[in-house]
Amino acid sequence: MSAAVFRAWWMLSAILVGSAASSQAAPKLTAPVVFTQLPLTGLPSPRAVLRGDYGRGGRLMLLLPGGAVRPLVKDFESAADPDVSFDGKRILFAGRKTASSNWEIYEINADGSGLRQITRGLGDCRNPVYQSSIFYLDDEAPHYQVTFVSTAAGEYNEYGPIPASNLYSIRLDGTQPRRLTFQVSSSFDPFQMQDGRILFSAWRWHTLEGGGPLGRVELYGINLDGTDFAAFSGMQGRRIKHMACTTPKRMVVFIESSEALWDGAGSVGTLSLRRNLHSYRALTPPEAGLYHSPSPLPDGPVLISRRPANGKGTHAIYRLDPETGRAEPVFDDPKFHDIQAKLVAPREEPDGRSSVVVDSEPDGVFYCLDLYTTDFSDRNWMPPGSVKRLRVLEAVPRTPAASGTETRSPLLHRRLLGEVDVEDDGSFHIQVPANLPIQLQALDADGMALRSSAWIWVKNKEHRGCIGCHEDGERTPENVAAKALSHPAARLNLPVEKRRTVDFRRDIMPLLAAGCASGACHPAGSKLPLHSPEAAYKALLAGYVTPGQARTSPLVWSIHGRNTSRPWDGAAAAPVAAMPPAGSKPLTAAQKRAIVEWIDFGAHWEALPTASGGKR
Repeated sequence: MSAAVFRAWWMLSAILVGSAASSQAAPKLTAPVVFTQLPLTGLPSPRAVLRGDYGRGGRLMLLLPGGAVRPLVKDFESAADPDVSFDGKRILFAGRKTASSNWEIYEINADGSGLRQITRGLGDCRNPVYQSSIFYLDDEAPHYQVTFVSTAAGEYNEYGPIPASNLYSIRLDGTQPRRLTFQVSSSFDPFQMQDGRILFSAWRWHTLEGGGPLGRVELYGINLDGTDFAAFSGMQGRRIKHMACTTPKRMVVFIESSEALWDGAGSVGTLSLRRNLHSYRALTPPEAGLYHSPSPLPDGPVLISRRPANGKGTHAIYRLDPETGRAEPVFDDPKFHDIQAKLVAPREEPDGRSSVVVDSEPDGVFYCLDLYTTDFSDRNWMPPGSVKRLRVLEAVPRTPAASGTETRSPLLHRRLLGEVDVEDDGSFHIQVPANLPIQLQALDADGMALRSSAWIWVKNKEHRGCIGCHEDGERTPENVAAKALSHPAARLNLPVEKRRTVDFRRDIMPLLAAGCASGACHPAGSKLPLHSPEAAYKALLAGYVTPGQARTSPLVWSIHGRNTSRPWDGAAAAPVAAMPPAGSKPLTAAQKRAIVEWIDFGAHWEALPTASGGKR
């Protein structure tokens, strides 16, 4: 056995090692470990808050009882992302035959025989995991699937020209691929928890609490069919959380960091499954090393990789106790990064699920019991009666074809699906197109968004509900009958060609030119150069408009004659100069509403291009 392989085999786990061995004898392994080895050259650069697209030139290795190490697959330019079947006999992985081919999902027997390809023509496919059984209403019997990450939608992330990934499922025979998540930025790192749900990471736009202009990567959960999407980690800890897994002792172990590195390595954080939204704990300090890709062992610890915090050296495999933070070395080949280690042994199959999803149904239903139930410490911040209507916006994801021409706002284009009245008890009930990222905005009497949700979706025929508006998801709602549920859902499913947009060049600039470009208001040479639409737009976005948030925009303060920010925005009270000044013709209510909508819709320069080349 080489010195590198021999290094600290002791105390891997009860299943990996035999009875206690002396410090002079190498312990005996009773099950192999599959892991990925990456070369030390050609490593990728990080992408905004996302790690690099690592795996090129990687190879899958088996660490065998007795200490021998051998390749699992041959004839692949790259192989990575192993996952072990519930019976311990088969291994999923992502592979590329050549440097120019897409990543595809393959399955192979644990002894290296029986290689077969599962995905074809679905973009780059990565991070496969075995699913427990699922039953759809049109199935003859429950069946097994694979969850994986793919770029098949051909979309960019919300923030720019980085390919967006989402979660998909597919049968083990390669049939019936289904898209599970509909993020406008990437979803990745699926892991099936014991209760049957999929735990994963997603990049979401959020500037609050340390998110910064590029948002945060947080943990989320969904059912096996993509229903019941919900936050799992909240805003606890550092702004990037990924590579999560759960242990038999009901702990969630994940990697977290404040900045993206090429491999996404960072410190280790934990949550308790008992109260995942309120149990965050930082397990390892930054100086302890940069960790990567934890996976559970049967007795509670995790296999995990670690490299030095100073950036020098390679990833080695360790056994980490998430209760104490103690890490013990298992294997290291200093000529490679050794990551993604998983035990090749039988494990308990998670709970199976049945699904209400019917692919032929075009819509789903979303309802809220009381949007005045919030996470605010002071209920008076958004008192009952302050919300008059609900606005529902559709996200239009960026695509490579439209890149560079679609928008000058940092936000995605939005189209209006519709508005509905909110019941006096704060409830609403809407029917919307399935598999479409939507945003819910609670509007005040001026049509201004008081609160806006993150991007969410419903699956085909799903009935999905929430308790309130940014409420604590671990609290039980009041036992009352919501008024909105006493009548059918309001249908907000306009055809695409009838979904309205608001843009600056078509809707707002003519309004400003007619009402504001005067000697009393904004003549040529003023701070707001209304003689030029381009210059006016740039000036507004430079200091007068907050895209997506009219209530915090000084332009809106001026046309309403007051600071319209809310207490949770943290805006300081300041004198507001009413616009237009006394003696000038005031803006009409409709004109003010148009400006508010333009900003809440994203403050875009121009409307979306249509298939015929026109604007909508």
